[in-house]
Amino acid sequence: MKKFLFVMNNLPHNGIKLQEKLDVILTAAAFDQKVALLFLDDGIFQLKKGQHPEKQGLKDTASIFNALEIYDVNDIYTEVESLQERGVKPSDLSLPVQEFYRKDINELMQQYDIII
Repeated sequence: MKKFLFVMNNLPHNGIKLQEKLDVILTAAAFDQKVALLFLDDGIFQLKKGQHPEKQGLKDTASIFNALEIYDVNDIYTEVESLQERGVKPSDLSLPVQEFYRKDINELMQQYDIII
């Protein structure tokens, strides 16, 4: 079994990048790979509660994030500084996250075989 870490650093609802990455995440998890997600920079907005992208004709990805637990994707990380710089608190997010300081992110990444 390989350990995958998906780095989520793009704004939500910005084209199809997020949807494609979520498809890869779910596929890897469905094949019993160890999958974790790391939200950095503007990527933390992907988990922000209260988004309504359908009003702009975009697909709501919140339901996919909420289904991650079904696929045994339970390791959800974020960077403390990314949250602070954007004025977002962990309680503003739709999933529970484990917070890491920027200085510790490299050490976290080294625990994974594949980083996407």
